[in-house]
Amino acid sequence: MTFKRLIAIGFIIACTAIGWFILGTSVLVRSGVSVNRCAPEVTGGWGPVMIQPHPVIYYNSPGSGDGRHLIQPSQSDVAVELRYEPKKKGLLWYRTYLVDFHGDYSLQNPTQITQTIYVRFEFPATNASYSDFSFMIDGAAATGNNKTAEGITEAVTLAPGQSAKFSVAYKSRGTERWGYNFGDTTRIRNFRLAMTTDFSEFDFPAGTGSPTERTRTSNGWHFVWSYPDVINAQAIAMGMPSVANPGPVASRMSFFAPVSLLFFFSVLVLMGMVWRVSLHPMNYFFLAAGCFAFQLLFAYLVDLIPLPLAFAISAAVSLALVSGYLFAAVGRRFAQLAITAQFAYMVLFSYSFFFEGLTGLTITIGAIVTLALLMITTAKVNWAEKFTSKSALRGVPPPIPAS
Repeated sequence: MTFKRLIAIGFIIACTAIGWFILGTSVLVRSGVSVNRCAPEVTGGWGPVMIQPHPVIYYNSPGSGDGRHLIQPSQSDVAVELRYEPKKKGLLWYRTYLVDFHGDYSLQNPTQITQTIYVRFEFPATNASYSDFSFMIDGAAATGNNKTAEGITEAVTLAPGQSAKFSVAYKSRGTERWGYNFGDTTRIRNFRLAMTTDFSEFDFPAGTGSPTERTRTSNGWHFVWSYPDVINAQAIAMGMPSVANPGPVASRMSFFAPVSLLFFFSVLVLMGMVWRVSLHPMNYFFLAAGCFAFQLLFAYLVDLIPLPLAFAISAAVSLALVSGYLFAAVGRRFAQLAITAQFAYMVLFSYSFFFEGLTGLTITIGAIVTLALLMITTAKVNWAEKFTSKSALRGVPPPIPAS
């Protein structure tokens, strides 16, 4: 191994890195086009983010600022069931879900005279569709005369201190998250919301409250938010589980692939010197091309087949190219070393991009393990001899072995 060969190998790594950067950028552009084109289609066809407002209950009062006096439900019992059904469009997965909502509320006339009390229930989104919708007051179906795209308003006449119950139910579809918002209400009494999910990964978005109870079920979770008497109660929300999007995963794999290639070639160069396997820079060129085929094939397979299958096929093709080439060029022993190193640095390293936050740790572990193995393997190597040309070694006495 000479200095010129090392420069040539470094040039090959740099050129391959440029190719990976171009590939990663093209995937990002395709993902951006997919977002701009598909996101409105998914939101319009499936449903938007859904935030369910707390019911508004009021009676007309000339003494108040807007002519209305707001009152709170004396008791609220809400049940929500969320079923996760992600949809794929282009290079992106969208976190879509089905929601089954049912709320039972109680109200009371707090005045000393008979009042007509109005109940206003707003929908969580104006551009969503609702099936199996029902609005019942004391067991009687609402007339629906005051129903709009924003919600429905019904009236009930109550004597002083008289109570009434109303219930609301619907089924709908949404994207990203479902939430329950108390609006401008400063104090919540006797409120309970029970949520059942069919997914195990959960996320309470920033600014929302954590459940007071949680129970693991066979296929998800059962959460309960109980507010007996709370001032400034936090909103309630559930974010849908994250999905490994093909576009971002493929682009990150391409951008970080040069690090893997650097580790891989370092092992081949050093072990080739130790085992006296002479690889020409052209050999490294073909090896780099075989590694590049991994990300290239993966970037275009993810459009057509599931992400894990695309990864498995791309990795198998790249491993076959590299190991088959080395087997034909220098024999089985070095080919086995190469396929082990390629699997560790190219395949396992790329697989870490399926898990958020593991990339840096994977690079660190890979670098430390590589350093340790190479230090152990090459501890007794005479590097002066390895980096000196044969002509310069002629006439030079062999080194004196250490006693």
